Amino acid sequence: MPHLDVYGVDHSPWVQAVLLGIYDKGASHTLRTVAPARVFWKSGVMMPAASFNGDDWQLESADILERLEYEKPKAEDLLLIRRAWKGVERRPDRIARFFHGFSVMRDPNASRLRRYSHHFLRSFSALYMFVLIRSITFLGKASKTQNYPDQFLALQAKLEESGGAFLGGDRPAMGDLMLFGIVQCHASIPVPVTEVLQKDPELQPMRDWIAAMHERFEGYPHLYSGLCFEPHS
Repeated sequence: MPHLDVYGVDHSPWVQAVLLGIYDKGASHTLRTVAPARVFWKSGVMMPAASFNGDDWQLESADILERLEYEKPKAEDLLLIRRAWKGVERRPDRIARFFHGFSVMRDPNASRLRRYSHHFLRSFSALYMFVLIRSITFLGKASKTQNYPDQFLALQAKLEESGGAFLGGDRPAMGDLMLFGIVQCHASIPVPVTEVLQKDPELQPMRDWIAAMHERFEGYPHLYSGLCFEPHS
C-alpha cells in the first residue's frame, strides 16, 4: 500500500472522501493543510491533492480514490451524490461560527514553527472560501430550493437496492465515502440541512446509514458527524 501525502482541509467533502478511503484501506499518509508551492502555482487552493510515494501531485477525489482501488460510481449516481451538497451556501450565515470552524482544525506538522505558519496561511484559505460562497449566493447561483430532504430520497432508494448497509452493499464503496464526506461537511459547520438530516422522519434510512458508517469508521479522527448523529463519538 503506498504512502500518500495529502493536501486539504477536512471541512471539504472531497478531502473527507479521500481521508475516509485512506483510513478504510489502512494506508499511511501525511496531511497538510496548506498547499505545497508547486500545487498552489498550478491549481491555487483547489483540494484535495495527493502524491503517491512522492510522485506528481494528483487532483480530483474520484481519481485519487480510484488509485486506492475503489471503483468510480456511475455518472447518474455521482450526480445524485453531488446534489446532496445543497445547503453548503448557508455555512457563512453565522460569520463567527464559520471562522471558528476553520480555526480549530489541527495541523499535524511536528515543527511548531511550521505549524504556526500553516495556521497563519490557512486563515487566507478560510477567507477565500468565505468570499467564494458569499459571491455564489450574491450572484444568485446558489440552490434555490429549501426542500432539502428531496436531495437524499433518491440516495435512500439506492441504499435499499444495494442489499446491504452501504451503497456498496456489505462494505463502503466510493459513493459511500463521497456521501459521508458531504455529511462531515454539513456537520463541521452546521447548516439547516444538518437539522433536516437529524430530524426529518422520511430520512430515517439515511440516519441508519450514518450509524453504520460511524461503526465502520470508529476511531477515524475527522468524524464531525459524531457530534450530530448516533452513535455519538
